[in-house]
Amino acid sequence: MNPTLRNTLLEEAVQLFQTRGISSLSLEQIMQALDISPATFREMFHDKDDLVLQVTQHDIDRQKREHAELYQRVDNAVARLLSLLEMGIRDLRKVKSPQYFSDLIQDFPRAWELGQQHLAEYSMPQIHNLLNDAILHKSMRGDINIALVSKIIIEQLYMVLNEQIFPPSRYDVAEVFRSVYLYYIRGLCTEDGLKAASTYFARM
Repeated sequence: MNPTLRNTLLEEAVQLFQTRGISSLSLEQIMQALDISPATFREMFHDKDDLVLQVTQHDIDRQKREHAELYQRVDNAVARLLSLLEMGIRDLRKVKSPQYFSDLIQDFPRAWELGQQHLAEYSMPQIHNLLNDAILHKSMRGDINIALVSKIIIEQLYMVLNEQIFPPSRYDVAEVFRSVYLYYIRGLCTEDGLKAASTYFARM
């Protein structure tokens, strides 16, 4: 199968699910929206569950590429952390369906587990290293417990996505994300860190 076609379909599927949700869409509706035949679908995916799993991996790979590009452009640890925050807000604003995350959590446990594994094995060490660099360069406070703060930052994401705490009918998840992280990270910064990243804080 043509890898370009696969990537195109996975990208379209990401947008489809984030706009309309996942569980409410039948396989027939998905194939119609992606404009592919059942034969083509079966060549690439075992079933709907496999499609959602591949879509999740595709989006994780996209995030990693964007992070690598960011690290080439920006060398300040606090600015990197805030840029990651900006990317997170942007990605959450793309999610128009209030059902998207609950669908993943409740009906597609393999895909949700993949996302959790990504947070534990990639995001947590990434945050840990950025905090460490920021402390070494005196842009964040020296008394930070890096392991604990890294854990808190990850756990805050689960809190943001918890519909019992922030029902999507009442709260904009991107705004919750911004409110949780922006002020928390500001509180970790030294005066020098705040000055170095002032443009990032100003535009968030």
